[in-house]
Amino acid sequence: MVKKGHKERHKSSRSAWLRAAVLGSNDAIVSTASLMVGVAASNAPREVIIVSGIAGLVAGAMSMAVGEYVSVCSQSDSEKADIEREKNELAEHPEKEFVELVGIYEKRGLSRALATEVAKELSSHDQLKAHLRDELNIVPGTRAKPFQAAWISALSFTIFATIPVLFLLIAPTDYRISVLVTASLTCLGLLGAFGAYLGGAPLIPATLRVLIGGGLAMAITAAIGKVLGVSIT
Repeated sequence: MVKKGHKERHKSSRSAWLRAAVLGSNDAIVSTASLMVGVAASNAPREVIIVSGIAGLVAGAMSMAVGEYVSVCSQSDSEKADIEREKNELAEHPEKEFVELVGIYEKRGLSRALATEVAKELSSHDQLKAHLRDELNIVPGTRAKPFQAAWISALSFTIFATIPVLFLLIAPTDYRISVLVTASLTCLGLLGAFGAYLGGAPLIPATLRVLIGGGLAMAITAAIGKVLGVSIT
């Protein structure tokens, strides 16, 4: 017996804003921490490292906002073009479009008769919506939103890029690199696990991905900073 009021809560509807938030926060920590670790490895003064971190924060936030906006705008433009094309096809060739919709339902396992009946029912309710959803996989709730992606990415980047800067301020001079790396990797691991939780994905693989990627980025940047610091001095 099915309980009344039962409502399944799927997490795929979060994919658009979750992607922007996770990308912004992870990139903030990895890029800012790597930049600061690289500068610190060159034996630069604390003030220089802080300035580099703040500069990386501002530049990174703006870059994330512009990059996400342009990227998602391209996706949105493609969706709008597909919608207009589908409108024209429905107006000019409604019979062919109906047969195409029936064929889609047949491929999903319905009999010819049932597929035809389903296509009739959905078309009578909202013909365009049926074609967009089942032919083009365009659903209103998952449409591309450029401004949303831009501000979420910029905000998350700004917030999480402050973490390496704050930890540098409290780190002892002799341990600034180890404090930066430890704090940044800890935050990355927590972010990876939290993002997986929000998206309903396994925690361990998501956490390991960001830890390995962030660790490599900081290690390579530190090596470059060390080499440049030695060669310049």
